[in-house]
Amino acid sequence: MIPANECFEPLTVTAADMRLRAARFAGDPAAAQRGVCVLLNGQTEFIEKYFEVIDELRGRGFAVATLDWRGQGGSGRLIPLAPLKGHIDDFAEYEADLEALMDQVVAPMLSGGERPIALAHSMGGHILLRYLGRHPQRIRAAACCAPMLMFSTRGQPRWLVRLLTDAMTVMGHGRDFVWGMAARDPLQLGFADQIVTSDAARFQRTKDFLTRHPDLRLAGPTWGWVAAAYRSIAGLVARRVATPVLMFGAGHDRVVVTAATKRFAGRMPQSVYRRLEGAEHEILMERDVFRTQFWSAFDAFMAEH
Repeated sequence: MIPANECFEPLTVTAADMRLRAARFAGDPAAAQRGVCVLLNGQTEFIEKYFEVIDELRGRGFAVATLDWRGQGGSGRLIPLAPLKGHIDDFAEYEADLEALMDQVVAPMLSGGERPIALAHSMGGHILLRYLGRHPQRIRAAACCAPMLMFSTRGQPRWLVRLLTDAMTVMGHGRDFVWGMAARDPLQLGFADQIVTSDAARFQRTKDFLTRHPDLRLAGPTWGWVAAAYRSIAGLVARRVATPVLMFGAGHDRVVVTAATKRFAGRMPQSVYRRLEGAEHEILMERDVFRTQFWSAFDAFMAEH
């Protein structure tokens, strides 16, 4: 199998007025072929960060389809004059990105009547759950790692953060960085200052890549992005997600609230919840002690579905 970093050829997907960067990868020809996996990354992320995961999926016999969400990675930016800002007006725009990926990239990869599986992280998990609530039959089974179902407010009262978000957007600051985000340029952020992984080597691998490809980086969200995320979270209804979903919560997550993931999973018709004790938010970028647990649960779940 040729590794993902050696065979990556970007595709262009069009969603409404936005050009998105996407990619597809064939499964390992030496493995029994198991269909297509739709891989959806989180906020600030990009395709190349997931090359290791892509090759792990390919080694399991899955072809992989993935993309950079609008506003990040190699896709069009929502605020071109301030490309480090992560902004969105409505999460329906992200859902349109996923629809475009499914129609323009995934569908041609499928055999007659075949349905793909999906693997999604954080914001990608949130968007996938939105999509599954409306299209329960498009995906055969899915796994969500630390899906964004409630933000961590890191000690601040939740009502106060929501009130502040609404106030900032009403006052015309929707396209401004959330306080503190302007200083979180990935090229300046050290391992001791980040809160997403306990794996120093994988963290440094991503930072080194962004040093060579700085145009792919994103610092953090705007107030408008946060306001849109709150609205989308409020609109998610667990019982509408009829697709079998394996939900992972990170035991030491400081980005999203793990308890909210467990509660949401408990209200879904067909879900299995697994908590990875001690893992930080980016489970797929964590140390092998956590990743081994993830892949073991993933393999068992997908073997049943």
